[in-house]
Amino acid sequence: MKTYKSIIKTAALSLLALWTTGCSDYLDKEPDDQLTMDMVFSDRTRTEDWLAGCYSSIPNPFWGYMKGSTDDGYVCTGMGNNTMSDDITIPQQWSPYGWAQVYAYTVGNWNPSYAWKSNPWTEYPKRIRAALIYQQQIHVIPGTQLTEDYVERSKYEARFLVAYYYSLLLQYFGPFPFNPGVIYDTDASNDEMMRTQTPYQTIVDWCDAEFLEVSKHLPAVYENNSDWGRATSIAALAMRAKMLLFAASPLFNGNPTFANWKNADGVNLFDATADPSKWKRAADAYKDLITAAENAGYGLYYEYNKDGSIDPFMSCYNVNLVSWPTNKEILWGVSLYNNNLDDLYNWQNHHLPRSIGGNAGMDVTQELVDAFFMKNGESPITGYTENADGSRTPIINPASGYVEKGFSTDVEMRETQWKGGGPSSLFDDANGMRPVTDKGTFNMYCNREPRFYVSVIYNKAWLNVVNRKVDYLYGGADTYTTFDTPGNGYNVRKMVSLDVYPTNNLHNYQPGILYRMANAYLDYAEALNESQAAPDATVYHYVNLIRERAGIPDLPAGMTQDEMREALRKERRVEFNCEGIRIDDLRRWKLCDKYLNVNLGGMTHLGTKESDDPTDPTAFYVRQWCGRTRVFTEKMYLWPIPQAQIDINPKLVQAPGYDLSTSSSTTTNP
Repeated sequence: MKTYKSIIKTAALSLLALWTTGCSDYLDKEPDDQLTMDMVFSDRTRTEDWLAGCYSSIPNPFWGYMKGSTDDGYVCTGMGNNTMSDDITIPQQWSPYGWAQVYAYTVGNWNPSYAWKSNPWTEYPKRIRAALIYQQQIHVIPGTQLTEDYVERSKYEARFLVAYYYSLLLQYFGPFPFNPGVIYDTDASNDEMMRTQTPYQTIVDWCDAEFLEVSKHLPAVYENNSDWGRATSIAALAMRAKMLLFAASPLFNGNPTFANWKNADGVNLFDATADPSKWKRAADAYKDLITAAENAGYGLYYEYNKDGSIDPFMSCYNVNLVSWPTNKEILWGVSLYNNNLDDLYNWQNHHLPRSIGGNAGMDVTQELVDAFFMKNGESPITGYTENADGSRTPIINPASGYVEKGFSTDVEMRETQWKGGGPSSLFDDANGMRPVTDKGTFNMYCNREPRFYVSVIYNKAWLNVVNRKVDYLYGGADTYTTFDTPGNGYNVRKMVSLDVYPTNNLHNYQPGILYRMANAYLDYAEALNESQAAPDATVYHYVNLIRERAGIPDLPAGMTQDEMREALRKERRVEFNCEGIRIDDLRRWKLCDKYLNVNLGGMTHLGTKESDDPTDPTAFYVRQWCGRTRVFTEKMYLWPIPQAQIDINPKLVQAPGYDLSTSSSTTTNP
């Protein structure tokens, strides 16, 4: 039997980051450098903790989608997706507190010498190795829950995790050294260990087959709800389809930037020309996923009005807050237990105004505000005119009914049970009506679709826990004289309960969602639209399901493929705002250079008057550049291989554009 030395310590230490119980007991039982493989796998608790350690690098959809760092102790396995996109901005002054890496990305200071504590290039292979060892070592232990059925099922869980971590490496780094199923001895030679990258499509094809095989052996739903978060057949089909969607998209399908990227053996890592059939392959995978998920009882999350109609406010508000099994839209997610609830609660705090105990500096951008539809389903803003001074003037869509200037004179009531639009004194529950906006609301925020109101805290929005309107005027109750203040004039409401009140230590548990049915529907619609000459009824069906749930009209009939592509991109921006998806969409579409090289805007942060007079420097309701200049260069579509790994393994070939000798930055911890 092979001997494994360093992996014992590596796997044991990884348990510190677990989202399950029992890890501290495991570490306490024996000093980690004295554990042998037989000791681990002859004990039920240690065996289960080993598998839990294999799960521990799954990106955290809370902190991991905001920071991607662990500088201040938060559980942050992830990439910092939200703050890398154009949905949310953070102040530069947050950088020393664990935000340095994601802030550096937004200003183009991105190079191979970063010291990213949650670096997936090195961490994912550790989990892959541990999962391979688990498959090799686990066995039935009589008289325990490690029965033959459990052993066989958990081996497929480990196989899923191997394919999943490989797919994440592909998603962010592109090709990497690939030798599936091999566990190197710790005394293996350098020639064995130092391998060059494998072509991208070879890895995709292997993961595709592996995900599909694993899906045949895992349950679609676990009988015991305490097992929620473990790999399922649905999760396997979802990650397979998502990987194939990336493989079909412009970033990885015929990208000229990668046409001459060769490994150390001189082999091209990407095909030089685009293959349209990859869209069909992705579409077929999504069809398999949706069929299997719906047959297993998964579906969109809905809440209803008294008359039986869909309540779009409550449906869109609670889809991210209600847990399994009530919320069957969640195709895969993670649970947070024990001390990690403190991390969840701190994450919630970061979204909210300072006056109620929030951290306030995480701001929604004006560009995201502009992206939400009007209640008639039309886009209010169709683009921007770039001005000589660097500012941007919105191009207003007259068909939307959008009004940028002035203030409302009436309370807007809609049929809903959502309580976030105004005081209870305005509720008309007898008729199922509640306020959405009160008198005096800036017209920009009136007559918008429900997803806007459950996603954005704007000036004079209703602040439920203190029974008053938000005051973002400079010097007002919800601003602050330091950087912990809404510099764009907005905070994030998405994915945070109206009842969260940090000052009084009131928080709500919520699930960590990695993939939901809405992803599957819109992903499928996109792949199908790209795989044929024009959108068919199936494409319309899945997009319109999302729009119906959101309370807006169906898309118009007769759209071209290009028109549907644009409509899908707008729908995704709104549906998945602040869920960590936007940056990956922009990357795979190769549109980062368009959307992430701009001066992001907001309202006039230093404005002290409720005025929209552009000639008055104290007017709050005037668009301005908020100092959030984005910088994006072509190389940043991929994450660089850490320079330390290049130094160790000379057979690695760095991603195009990341040459330290020509880098404009010498930062070692951006």
